[in-house]
Amino acid sequence: MIGFVLVALGGMSGALLRFGVQKLMPKTILPVATLTVNLLGSFLLGLIVGQGMQGNLYLFAATGFMGAFTTFSTLNVDLVKLINNKQSKAVLVYVIGTYVGGLFSAVAGLFIGRFL
Repeated sequence: MIGFVLVALGGMSGALLRFGVQKLMPKTILPVATLTVNLLGSFLLGLIVGQGMQGNLYLFAATGFMGAFTTFSTLNVDLVKLINNKQSKAVLVYVIGTYVGGLFSAVAGLFIGRFL
């Protein structure tokens, strides 16, 4: 039962922080807020895994917080909007930035997490 509570509390915290980031980031053609939370989330999750976090802290931080902070569904909706608006350069930058940047962010987090 404690696991459900920890995931819920982490999820609430992650969702609120993502909402805050989206409100603070400037509105541009490129969905900068979603890109920011996904890249930061990739790095932080890599850091969590790299440090070998387990148990209740992992449930709160990785499953709950990071699961709600990052968002694959918003990424895809933003891509569809860019495609519908014929913003092909922004689509390319966003896809490469998200997937390549996310991969590098996760690797950096894992690397740093293992040495902390």
